[in-house]
Amino acid sequence: MKHTQYFLQTRRRPDWAMIQEEWIGRVLQPPAKEIIQADGRIRRWGKVPEMQDRVLRVILLPDGETVHYAFFDRNAQL
Repeated sequence: MKHTQYFLQTRRRPDWAMIQEEWIGRVLQPPAKEIIQADGRIRRWGKVPEMQDRVLRVILLPDGETVHYAFFDRNAQL
């Protein structure tokens, strides 16, 4: 899985360090929901059963492969 430098820096935060690459991979293939932003970045959402079905949002670069950001989205409606 490819990552941006920004993603790697955010992974140092304790609240985001717990997000496992496996969970990110599951959200990407296939996502429960997907939106393409005006700047071409792709937002994908999916539930993580290991975290009481919390919703994980993953932001990809326009190439559709490089992870830029991943976090648990408290406001997501799936």
